[in-house]
Formats: sequence, structure tokens, C-alpha cells
Amino acid sequence: MGIINLSPDSFYPDSRVPTVTAALKMAERMIQEGADYLDVGAESSRPGAKPISENEELAIILPVVSQLCKNCAVPVSVDTFKPGVAQKVLEEGVAIINDITGLRTSEMAPIIAEYDAGVVIMHMRGTPATMQEEIYYDDCVGEIRQFLEQGIQTAEAAGIAPDRIWVDPGIGFGKTVEHNLEIIARLETFSALGKPLLLGTSRKSFIGKILDLPVAERLEGSLATAVIGVIKGAEILRVHDVLETCRAIRIVSEILKIQHGE
Repeated sequence: MGIINLSPDSFYPDSRVPTVTAALKMAERMIQEGADYLDVGAESSRPGAKPISENEELAIILPVVSQLCKNCAVPVSVDTFKPGVAQKVLEEGVAIINDITGLRTSEMAPIIAEYDAGVVIMHMRGTPATMQEEIYYDDCVGEIRQFLEQGIQTAEAAGIAPDRIWVDPGIGFGKTVEHNLEIIARLETFSALGKPLLLGTSRKSFIGKILDLPVAERLEGSLATAVIGVIKGAEILRVHDVLETCRAIRIVSEILKIQHGE
């Protein structure tokens, strides 16, 4: 899943696209490099990010997703937690809503179900503005799993097709470096939920803190987490660097085939 950021506040400058034309070019490149999905966001969710209004978000994202849905051969996902935004982009043909709040807003799941779309249920503490403050869990992985399980129940009760529900433990969203590493180390725990697992670690700050590197120099660390993630059961990787990740995972896949006797 290739990341296309429309927000000028996104934490990785190279993922930002300022125009519809630039977004289409990035989408075309990512598809050629091996992207199976495109995930488009107009509102930054980096730690400390300030929220924008629904009208602001729609003004930024609608022209882009309208063209992507018409011109791209892969499904388009939109990263939003606002039901009003979700409804408008689904009308344009968006296939997946990537909700960083995990369906906390009661109107979201019924809207997604109405359009027979897919959903990514992600775990996050608080909001992007507050999520990195006073971080504490009694049982990090257990609490995240319980949250995701509740989200699955909400989605299915609203009528979202069971095979169109993905889960994401929310690396970096209200977690310390140690929490993020624990989640990756115990990623197979989430397989018990019975839903495809999305992992989003690409160029995130915990990699920078471990390696003491800025965002522009975190490719190798991102690839390491992608590799271990796939080995431990991740089925979708949300990444900035599609070509490099696809090459790394192709090798992993060949090794796993031998391991599984295929």
C-alpha cells in the first residue's frame, strides 16, 4: 500500500504532493513499482499535528481521489476519521476507509457499509495532538487486541462485509519505542482476530530514535520492520518506498515458500 500525502504538514516531505497532477504521477510510479493499493490522506496524523476542518479536508482530497479513482488500476484508500469526508470520497469510488480512530465515531461504520467498502481499523490513544502524552498500558498488546476486536464487532454489526475488514495495531500512535518493538515482536498475536493485518512502520520516529537518523535516512530501518512484519503475519504493508519494499518482500516470500514446503 503506497502512501500519498496531500498535507503540507506530513512528517516525510518526499511523500507530499501539492497538486492533482503530482498525485497522479506518484500514483502511476507506485503502481509500476508494485503497489496493490494507494492510501491517500489530506490531514496530517503525525504526533502533535493540529486538526483541520471537514471542509478543509474535502477541498484538499476530493479533486485528487476523483482523478485517482478514474485513472488508477488499483483500489484507492482514504485515510480519514471524519464520516462526512468518508461519505464524499466513497461517492467518488474510493474502495477503503483507513480510520486511525478505529471506528470510534458511531456514524462511520454504517457509511462504509452503505457503500460496500472496506475498512482499516487502527488503534490509537487519544488524538494525534495528544497521543504521545503520558503513554501507559498495563498490557500493550493485549489492550490493542481488545480494542481491535471491539472495532471488528462494530464493523460487522453495521453491515461491513467480514472479508473487507483489516486491522492495524497503530505503530507510533500513542506508543513508546519499546511499545512499538513489542507490537512487532508479538505481531502474530493479532492473527487470532481472523482479519488481514496491516502494518505501518515506514520511516516512523521509533526507527529514527533507535538509529539516531532523520526521516530521510530511515529506509533500511523501515525495510527491516517490513521483513520481520511479513514473517510474523502482516499481509499489507503501508509504505512510502514501494519499489524497495517490494524487492525485500519478494525475497522473504521465496524463503517462506521453502519453509512452508511449497
